[in-house]
Amino acid sequence: MHVENDIKLGFKDVLIRPKRSTLKSRSQVSLERTYTFRNSGQTWTGVPLVAANMDTVGTFEMATELAKHKCLTAVHKHYSIEEWNSFLAAADETIYDHIMISTGTSESDFEKISAVIATNPKLRFICIDVANGYSEHFADFVRRARAAFNDKIIMAGNVVTGEMVEELLLCGADIIKVGIGPGSVCTTRVKTGVGYPQLSATIESADAAHGLSGHVVSDGGCSCAGDVAKAFGAGADFVMIGGMFAGHDESGGKTVERDGKVYRQFYGMSSSTAMDKHSGGVANYRASEGKTVEVPYRGPVANTISDILGGVRSTCTYVGASQLKELSKRTTFIRVQEQENNVFGKE
Repeated sequence: MHVENDIKLGFKDVLIRPKRSTLKSRSQVSLERTYTFRNSGQTWTGVPLVAANMDTVGTFEMATELAKHKCLTAVHKHYSIEEWNSFLAAADETIYDHIMISTGTSESDFEKISAVIATNPKLRFICIDVANGYSEHFADFVRRARAAFNDKIIMAGNVVTGEMVEELLLCGADIIKVGIGPGSVCTTRVKTGVGYPQLSATIESADAAHGLSGHVVSDGGCSCAGDVAKAFGAGADFVMIGGMFAGHDESGGKTVERDGKVYRQFYGMSSSTAMDKHSGGVANYRASEGKTVEVPYRGPVANTISDILGGVRSTCTYVGASQLKELSKRTTFIRVQEQENNVFGKE
């Protein structure tokens, strides 16, 4: 047993200190970034927001709308091969720059993505997603995917510590998913006692990745545009969003009407709801590590995207960053006093 005494921080534990700026308007801020990835050698340009690979968020409809804003969608892994082929056949050619095919690490998962990519070789991104990215089996799968799809941009996770970020980059991943337990419908920290405050996880993982010319995506814990800005300020190259994109026309999940108000279902992919739907129930050797909630219906997701991007642009004007890539260099975090922190709430 070992106790780490260093302070670890979540998004709600800090604020960004403003700095002198020459910017007159948020319209002067560019949120587009260009990355060249370590292992694939591919280059990508766009706005580095990613819709999470949850079936109540990462839908084809979400991908179509986010592509209009040059953002990415990690499409959930439960679409069939036929559904993928049908969608891509009808989609605009530009969709390939803004969509990821997601997969688990089973043999059937590998066969499925192989079949989709064989039919649609223009797909550029693969998202290899598991709850626990620390297993040897996961690292082996990343190596296998890199060998099979050498020209694809591979995102893999989730992990929260620098040594495993480095390991997965050396195994062939280009972008490492960082986050265990911060999501609004994730109960991993409650069920297992495992986790890491998301701001510190992002800072430490980004530092490790950038030392190897790799990249990270901060996955989870963002409940407002300010949290997204903090993730970018902490060094994240991409920010993945779940709950903020739930409840929209483009989101998945059942529609529920109660007392004259409309709600949409939103749940974690390790919840009993998801496992009942996709796996025939929760296996007797595991526990559900997600919950199911109903979020108010929010209309078109375009309004939420504009709100998030506008908030991040505004953050950039407060610290004098004319481009998103400058934000982390110009960010100074201030720890929030305990009494003020109680007002903001905890991650």
